[in-house]
Amino acid sequence: MVSDSARFADPSSIPGKTWQWISGNSFMSKSILVTGCAGFIGFHTAKRLLKNGTSVVGLDNINTYYSQQLKYDRLKILSENKNFTFHKIDLKEKQSVNDICKQFKPDCVIHLAAQAGVRWSIENPWAYLDSNLTGFLSILEACRHHSVGNLIYASSSSVYGSNAKLPFSIKDSVDHPISLYAATKKANELMAHTYSHLYDLPTTGLRFFTVYGPWGRPDMAYWKFTEAILQNRPIELYNLGKMQRDFTYVDDVVESVMRLTKYPAKSDANWNNLEPDPATSSAPWRVYNIGNHSPTELLYVVSLLEKHLGKKAIRNLAPMQPGDVSATYADVEALAQAVSFKPSTTIENGIANFVEWYLKYHQIHNNTRSKKKAA
Repeated sequence: MVSDSARFADPSSIPGKTWQWISGNSFMSKSILVTGCAGFIGFHTAKRLLKNGTSVVGLDNINTYYSQQLKYDRLKILSENKNFTFHKIDLKEKQSVNDICKQFKPDCVIHLAAQAGVRWSIENPWAYLDSNLTGFLSILEACRHHSVGNLIYASSSSVYGSNAKLPFSIKDSVDHPISLYAATKKANELMAHTYSHLYDLPTTGLRFFTVYGPWGRPDMAYWKFTEAILQNRPIELYNLGKMQRDFTYVDDVVESVMRLTKYPAKSDANWNNLEPDPATSSAPWRVYNIGNHSPTELLYVVSLLEKHLGKKAIRNLAPMQPGDVSATYADVEALAQAVSFKPSTTIENGIANFVEWYLKYHQIHNNTRSKKKAA
């Protein structure tokens, strides 16, 4: 294995010494703004847009929550496309966000930047207020002042909090979050509704369910398990290994986002304020679950990793962690009705793709995989 620094010794070698490179025409009138473009979902979303011939303006602050090198490597791929423009800014810099929207006049904003992580929010709460609340307000203000026609933003399945009814439905109440991260995502939905109501800004919130796949996040369980198995370290299986997650492959997430760019939120003509529907509004506001509608036990994910890595995991069974939930399960009928699509990549195929990418990215030779391919 080679180190990150050996693979990419000088991040400034990517075009633009100030981390504000412009590829192609910097004054294209038709474009989509993607925040968090160096992040996991943001990278895949921007890559897909560029592949479709869309001009993409990317924003990211390249924070240190996880490997900056991984983020630089994602950006290097995006920068190879002439229609990609990148600005390294923090979304708290409201004037910078406003200026970028004023300059590029994006038709759509896909807001994926956020401070992620349920457990991290318990240890570092202030980071979540700065990024997830102040940063989101900067986006909302820029969108309303520059007449953005479609704002799509990342919410989270974490908003369902202590709800016990499965599958989680967008019509369920989400008034009982059990982590600050979840509370900030619920707040985002409320903030978006306010701007949809006051300024007729179409906003669509996406409640992501455990997104995974190539170029993923090192803080996610499947990545940590892979790393630990390869290094012969024990893995922590919380709730005694009985955790269930609705794992959603990143390509399915991106397909959902792509389709929603064509369908800005509209007001619900049948909305009744005497019996309010939590999923719609008289304002142009919507929320959708983005999940696979197929919860999987973590123990099964571990078995798939063992199969593709050719090594057994050392398992430590641990109690439930604060702020966590035992199971997630997405009802995605509203999404299917809106865009004629629902995520469907199997966990078997998704994990196989992730392991193949992980080994290649880290330049790890796996004898077991080689033997299977030869056979």
